[in-house]
Amino acid sequence: MRIEPIQKTDTTVFGAIVTGVDLNHLSDEEWEVIEAAWYEHAVLVFTGQHIEEAAHVALGERIGELEQLVADRKSVPISNRKVDGSAVDAESDHFKILKGNEGWHTDSTYMPLSARASILAAQVVPEEGGQTEWADMRAAYDALDNPTREQIAALAAYHSLFYSQSKVGHNPAKGASYGLNDQDVPLRPLVKLHPVTQRPALFIGRHAYGIPGLSESESEALLERLMVFACQPPRVFGHTWTPGDVVMWDNRCVLHRARPYNYDKPRIMRHVRVAGDPRTEAGIRV
Repeated sequence: MRIEPIQKTDTTVFGAIVTGVDLNHLSDEEWEVIEAAWYEHAVLVFTGQHIEEAAHVALGERIGELEQLVADRKSVPISNRKVDGSAVDAESDHFKILKGNEGWHTDSTYMPLSARASILAAQVVPEEGGQTEWADMRAAYDALDNPTREQIAALAAYHSLFYSQSKVGHNPAKGASYGLNDQDVPLRPLVKLHPVTQRPALFIGRHAYGIPGLSESESEALLERLMVFACQPPRVFGHTWTPGDVVMWDNRCVLHRARPYNYDKPRIMRHVRVAGDPRTEAGIRV
């Protein structure tokens, strides 16, 4: 197995391309190497894997219990196509949430438990566009000046899918797709200590809003300033998908976003999401 770093900063390495391993036939010894690399690099890219659904699910279960995004399914399609191959209605909740995910975010921060890990496998991709980008929130925290670190040390923000989608002109039907209502709004610290590596990272993204103790305008300004600062080179890299590629990332210390493409063209991905640990990914009780 070969692990080649993608980005380096003064304080961290971010992202790695992993070759010389077959995820469809992964041994325990190989997983130990991959897991250690994942904690170090936060995002691992495996090209040309064509991972089968059972192996995809098993990879997620090596990390922890899976988040059930759809009843009775351990993996779900992330696609602009219906099961019959026709295009998803551009006015549907489903399509507008796909569009919303072109903003920087961490998976499931609006849920009672934020996600631990995400594993995405490419099946059909457009010829142009449709990349995914990641931003290293560990390196972003490291790069903050001391006054900003002191300012945000004790601050938290609410996280809501209804808030984030409203910012892109969408009002999801209550309970649609995610079993949520607009009262299910967790409060999460702006700085998250990774439970394994013990490294601090900014924990922000498009779902974050409403910092207690700040006015609405002060909260939005601070969160926007942190996001713009965090999601800049050399803390960002993108991947242009080829069918068969697999990427796994650590939601506890990175942001990600999808990039636009010609939505008349199919983009079909399979997604496995690992649920957070209640001890470390639950919101703050208020």
